[in-house]
Amino acid sequence: MILQIKGLVKDFEGLRALSNVDIEIQKGEIFGLIGPNGSGKTTLLNIITGFLKPTAGYIIYKGRSIGGLKPHVIAKKGVIRTFQISNIFPGLTATETIIAGRYLEARSSIAGAFFHTRGYRREEVELKQKAAEILAILGLQEKGYVFANALGAGEQRKLQIATALAAEPELLLLDEPASGLNTTEAEEMVHLLRSIQKAGRTLLVVEHNMKVMMSLCTRIAVLDYGSKIAEGTPEEIVKNEKVISTYLGKDQKSV
Repeated sequence: MILQIKGLVKDFEGLRALSNVDIEIQKGEIFGLIGPNGSGKTTLLNIITGFLKPTAGYIIYKGRSIGGLKPHVIAKKGVIRTFQISNIFPGLTATETIIAGRYLEARSSIAGAFFHTRGYRREEVELKQKAAEILAILGLQEKGYVFANALGAGEQRKLQIATALAAEPELLLLDEPASGLNTTEAEEMVHLLRSIQKAGRTLLVVEHNMKVMMSLCTRIAVLDYGSKIAEGTPEEIVKNEKVISTYLGKDQKSV
């Protein structure tokens, strides 16, 4: 097991956003998280990655508690997330954006960068090579010198994931990776995320596109008003009457 969430509670000024949520994610799986808007999905990701502190409960990553730690500390341990809104840097090229994501692993000091030392120059070459490798994995090898804001929606989503991969996560949390993508781009995203999993990473995915989730995930948990109402394989979830009535809708029994 790579991540265990136990009895997680989050209150915002008297409003309970998460209520006694229990989730266990096995190393190497693609775990999905679905639910209506406002059900607590993004709040849960923010707590796991340290952007919010839990009111109660435990978050255990690789056998150690990470609940309440600072985001950069959690990221250094190997837990990296993307966001619903693209966090690319519009003034940077695709290559430069990925290099910026490598800051967790970069060894050179600020002084080395300022004085352009030999060590900094050597590391700069290494970072560019690593960026090129990541771009190739995501099929963006021809886009390295294109400004990030000039890329298409699907390419920007890929670049966002590339930037997260640059920090070499063991557990990658993805918030709406297929948002705004057309059918072909969404299918490409599914293949990409599977390849990332096969490369040895564990994925926690929040997504509203149910066709993506049904074809991608090994298991799915469903949140509603901050509580987990179901968990199981995609086949079990799509047939769960409570999930159908609260989230999928009667017309989606055949998804």
